[in-house]
Amino acid sequence: MKSAKLNESTEINQSSEMDGRGNIHELTYAGGALRQVENSDGEIAASGLSTLLRRVSEASRREIENLVSELQTLDKKLQTDGNRIQRDIEEYAELSQHVMQLTTIIADSVKKLPSAAGISP
Repeated sequence: MKSAKLNESTEINQSSEMDGRGNIHELTYAGGALRQVENSDGEIAASGLSTLLRRVSEASRREIENLVSELQTLDKKLQTDGNRIQRDIEEYAELSQHVMQLTTIIADSVKKLPSAAGISP
């Protein structure tokens, strides 16, 4: 029974090592070429790991740069839209003031009209 448990334990350890190696090989696959990152002893070579980390960090850096660029574009759009809305509000306020002035002029002019018979002001 001990030998059966020992065999199962050894198989599980070997299986997990193979999965780990497969994952390393999958991670290092880029640009259509698979690069070997293990030395003859089965240990991860430092240069291979360095290359892998560089690729991962470069991809992350490019993604961050794209996001920053998008945010800068949105910031410019917000500034442009904000300026346009500010101008529209100023034009509306000026137009509203002119309408009030015209309303006052019309009301004063109507008061000065001679009274027509049967029409009371």
